[in-house]
Amino acid sequence: MYLKILSLPLLAAALLTLAGCSTPTVVTLQNGTQYLTKDAPQTHSADGFYEFKDISGKQVRVKASDVATVKPKD
Repeated sequence: MYLKILSLPLLAAALLTLAGCSTPTVVTLQNGTQYLTKDAPQTHSADGFYEFKDISGKQVRVKASDVATVKPKD
């Protein structure tokens, strides 16, 4: 019985923690194209590209010099 009472608040805390991990982000390119992502993109890799998945799940790779801004979604 004690285990059931204790596990419910721990489960709720774990779910809230996981929900807070995602940060929707807008990546705007120099030409005005915008990508909405579920999570913040990986900053440019060793070869000079940003890599992220857009909201449809498509993997996108953009040259760092083509990126104008990376901002959290309002």
